[in-house]
Amino acid sequence: MLNRGLVAGALLVACVGPIQAQMAASADTALARKVDSIANQVLQSTGVPSASVAIVKNGRLAYANAYGAAKLEPRLTASPDMRYAIGSISKQFTAVAVLLLQQDGKLRLDDPVSRFIPGLTRGSEVTVRQLLSHTSGYQDFWPQDYVMPMMLKATTPQAIADRWAKQPLDFDPGSRWQYSNTNYTLAGMVVEKASGMPFFQFVRTRILAPVGLTSAADFDASPRAANATGYIRYALGPLRPAPDAGSGWMWAAGELAMTARDLANWDINIIRHALLKPESYRELEREVVLNNGAGSGYALGLDVAMQGGRFMIEHSGEVSGFTAENMVFPEDSAAIVVLTNQDATPASGTIATQISQALFPTEDKLADSRTAQARAIFDGLGRGTIDRSLFTSNANAYFSDQALKDFASSLGPLGAPTGFVQTRQALRGGMTYRSYRVSFPNRTIRVWTYETPDGKLEQYQVAPVG
Repeated sequence: MLNRGLVAGALLVACVGPIQAQMAASADTALARKVDSIANQVLQSTGVPSASVAIVKNGRLAYANAYGAAKLEPRLTASPDMRYAIGSISKQFTAVAVLLLQQDGKLRLDDPVSRFIPGLTRGSEVTVRQLLSHTSGYQDFWPQDYVMPMMLKATTPQAIADRWAKQPLDFDPGSRWQYSNTNYTLAGMVVEKASGMPFFQFVRTRILAPVGLTSAADFDASPRAANATGYIRYALGPLRPAPDAGSGWMWAAGELAMTARDLANWDINIIRHALLKPESYRELEREVVLNNGAGSGYALGLDVAMQGGRFMIEHSGEVSGFTAENMVFPEDSAAIVVLTNQDATPASGTIATQISQALFPTEDKLADSRTAQARAIFDGLGRGTIDRSLFTSNANAYFSDQALKDFASSLGPLGAPTGFVQTRQALRGGMTYRSYRVSFPNRTIRVWTYETPDGKLEQYQVAPVG
């Protein structure tokens, strides 16, 4: 089903006409060049050995490429067909496994954990949903960004449950949110008990195979399932091969390795709602609310948020030697996958965030002219002058003689900015909000404005960045 959809998408592009096709090809080429530039620059600045990137645009795989060295000695150039460990991005596959079992009538999200795993602390109060949403109170067995000595030896899910899920809870179930790998070890045990088959066998037969993720492998059982070599760095020292965690630790909390392209194909499946029933996808992507009514920012194995006015479901991942980032924008039929082979580094998130800014350039057609106007106003304020025709009566009242003197005395000595970039746009009070980052050699200033529908500025504020 997934492959037929991709073909249909390609045929649709082919049928829109030669001019439109040329424009689409040009846009994709420009995006590819931008992605290449971003990835290479971040790898150079951070020293991370390699990155594998895949981009989904308009519901199809638009670009995939790899950069740097998948292995340093002997050097092996990274390629898009190499598997990287995806770490905790695997948690959404565990959540989907639970939802499939709910569809099968084998369990319910609001079942108590004690139905499947006896003897856990307050197991009759903690629900399966609370495991998947990190609101159970069970303590995380691995909050560190390195592999502890005990993790070099193999373990079992039951051993993790016995040590970390039979001690007092960190908080009452549903009262707080706290990330915990222990939750997903327990969720994997629930999958095994409810399905009657080994956890990874269930994931492979009910999820990976049906959606065609042929590269996906069990990194927990075999770290060599990742073609790229994982690295670790102490402070700013040289890159060194990362140790392998023993089997059983990653399991349902971070067991998968795959190519960036296959993870992007999974994202296409998420966008199309191709595997689960619609009501299951609603559960998967809906933010879980705490007992006090506060939002948790997390659904089931997924962070949920608005980014730049767009709905985003996202998760990062880290296991020994690897970090990863996966951003999906379901309403925009877009996704960004970045896999890297070094742990304890923000490089994958940095690359993904910069790509998202390239993938979604501001839809405001006036953005460039408004940025130029904001820069000109900033320069004028440094001299203590403004063009009052640009402002509303309220803003003109704000810019009193005293205000202009203070602007001039504080901004003038800074000299000319080295950069003036719009960083955000939103709506508020019937006006368009814009935020800018103003760079100087030794400091950064923030400028933000409110623009009325007739184009005048109701506000122009300046403040230092903390």
